[in-house]
This record gives sequence, C-alpha cells and structure tokens, in this order.
Amino acid sequence: MAGSAQRSAEIEEFMQAVSPRLFRAALLVCGDWHLAEDLVQTTLGKVFVSWRRVRKADSPHAYVRTILMRTYLSHVRLHRTYEKPVGELPEQSATHHDPALRLALTQALAQLSAQDRAVVVLRYWEDRSVAQTAKELGMSAGNVRIRSMRALTSLRTSLGGEHDVLAGR
Repeated sequence: MAGSAQRSAEIEEFMQAVSPRLFRAALLVCGDWHLAEDLVQTTLGKVFVSWRRVRKADSPHAYVRTILMRTYLSHVRLHRTYEKPVGELPEQSATHHDPALRLALTQALAQLSAQDRAVVVLRYWEDRSVAQTAKELGMSAGNVRIRSMRALTSLRTSLGGEHDVLAGR
C-alpha cells in the first residue's frame, strides 16, 4: 500500500511540474484555450496509464511532450474543421512585446497547417533541434526542415514587411 501511495505522489508531482509548460505548448499549436486544456488532460491521462514507460524514458519531459504533440495531431486528423479562433491569446510572460506584432503573429500561425504549427512551436518556441522535433512528431528530419522552411516563408509572407520578427531564422 505504501508503494502505491508513493507512486501516486510521484506521478502527481511530475504532472504538476509539466502541466504549465504542456499547456503553453498546446495553446500555441492549437490556438484554442479550451482545446489546449483538453489536450493537456488527455496527455496527462496517457502519462498516468503509461507511467512506467514515462519514468524509464531518457527524458520524461520530452516523452510527455511527444505524447502531447501526437495527441494534437491525432485530434486534428479526427476533427478536421477549418475554424479560425477569434479570441486573443492570454499574455504568457511578464515581458511585454508589441501587441500588434503578437496579434499579427498569432493570426499568421493560425493560417499554418496543424503539422507546420507543431513544427514551428517545437523548433522555435520550445527550441528543439531538427532531430528532436522529427522524433517527437514521428516524421523524418528532412520533412521537419522542409516544413520549417515553408512555414517560416508563409509566416514572413503573412506578416509582410511591417514586422521583421523572423529575420535571421
């Protein structure tokens, strides 16, 4: 019985530690607060069920992030809707950036395909390497590079010359 309580406490502590970062990543890829919450809940449910594998993983945080991204891509495949979120994303940090740039970037991200958004978020928000992104999304490194290039080109086109945020990427 003590082992079960210890296991539960360990799982709970891990979930509390990863939840905020998972939520931010989910919100960035899907653009919908409620869907992001659902994705995190589903991911944490999968973590609970496969806790032994998560715990034995070389990087449990990366393992859980992979579960989140695959859960998101699976959701998109199952629920192909072409809605565009109209609400504003909440502020994520204390440092305040140009609101016009934030809005333009959010709208430009929403125009990308689900897989392209996942690649951009992992590569440039989560600062993952091409190999890590490929592994987490279950695609080849070449596909990640191509999707990154196309997504950044699309973002530059959508943002136009008024926001030079993607220079050097």
